Amino acid sequence: MSDLGKGHQDKGKQERKFATKLLHFGSEIDGATGASSVPIYQASTFHHADIFNPPVHDYSRSGNPTRQALEDYIALLEGGVHGFAYSSGMAAISSTFMLLSAGDHMIVTEDVYGGTYRLLTSILNRHGIESTFVDMTDLEQVKAALKPNTKAVYMETPSNPTLKITDIEAVTKWAKEHDLLTMVDNTFMTPYYQRPIEVGVDIVLHSATKFLGGHSDVLAGLAVARTEEIGRQLKQLQNGLGTVLGVQESWLLMRGMKTLQARMKHSEESAAVLAAWLKGRQDITQVFYPGLIDHPGREIHEKQSTGYGAVVSFDVGSGERAKQVLNRAQIPLVAVSLGAVESILSYPAMMSHAAMPAEVRLERGITDGLLRFSVGLEDVDDLIADLDQALQG
Repeated sequence: MSDLGKGHQDKGKQERKFATKLLHFGSEIDGATGASSVPIYQASTFHHADIFNPPVHDYSRSGNPTRQALEDYIALLEGGVHGFAYSSGMAAISSTFMLLSAGDHMIVTEDVYGGTYRLLTSILNRHGIESTFVDMTDLEQVKAALKPNTKAVYMETPSNPTLKITDIEAVTKWAKEHDLLTMVDNTFMTPYYQRPIEVGVDIVLHSATKFLGGHSDVLAGLAVARTEEIGRQLKQLQNGLGTVLGVQESWLLMRGMKTLQARMKHSEESAAVLAAWLKGRQDITQVFYPGLIDHPGREIHEKQSTGYGAVVSFDVGSGERAKQVLNRAQIPLVAVSLGAVESILSYPAMMSHAAMPAEVRLERGITDGLLRFSVGLEDVDDLIADLDQALQG
């Protein structure tokens, strides 16, 4: 924990509600000047005034006060012991996967983010790290994937983009029986809705580019460790690989995180309305949203999350129609990414999951007609009217 604002950190912060923690996280006031914003320490190295008593920070790859404030911030929100900030979500994931060694095996959510799939199947496999993709909505499939060399289980729930739900507690309990490391990509839910460490998960990961940053202006990744030992290992990897987040981006991310609850609540309310409207249309093949009554994972999701999130995926029936909708939509950004103040409409087949072979995508339900709508802060009536005209073209 950095010394910035440490006096405030010690005053019962763990007992405060989430909304309060977002604004009063321990480094919100500069201890030296009283500034109401974490200072940006634009420095690569730090002077040793006494060579026998080195400063807390000596080189910004190893640690920087601005980045430290962010890392303490996410650790507080997730309920872990140490946080780590990386140059992107994939940097966080790839650095964490370096906990494994050649010959090790991982069990992974089958419809995982395309970048994670690419990392596992085209990079880590060349270095002797194996992975098996399973439908984690079925615990028996997870158990059946266990091998003598299995070392970790990687969950993504809700999954991207079909929003399948994994029972985090059940998988984690089973994994601990076999001494397996557990990891969860918590990007879609954020710690506002879901805190996997509280049910025993070892490492929580975020593409902080998405909901945590919230403004389509920063690229960042975060990891949170449940134990001191895992934290020590992650710190060694972060420093050794040098995959750290810069100080400007750290500051931007902290600024975005302060409004996380307000943004998520508004976007979730609109997402529920949008999902219901899509569900009522005859020309939509399928709608994926955990808040829908008939979502197959709703009961489990409600057990482990306090909300349904702001991402709605839906199948318009064909790739041709999907492209028509993308070209006719006027309000949302048509873009890669999600989780911003503005709505973002994405086409997984050509964007987030383009790295996945077509036959693999189809096996996982990522069809050519599937669209993913990340609901922003616009008026939901305007979003629906715009999507309506795009679907009618």
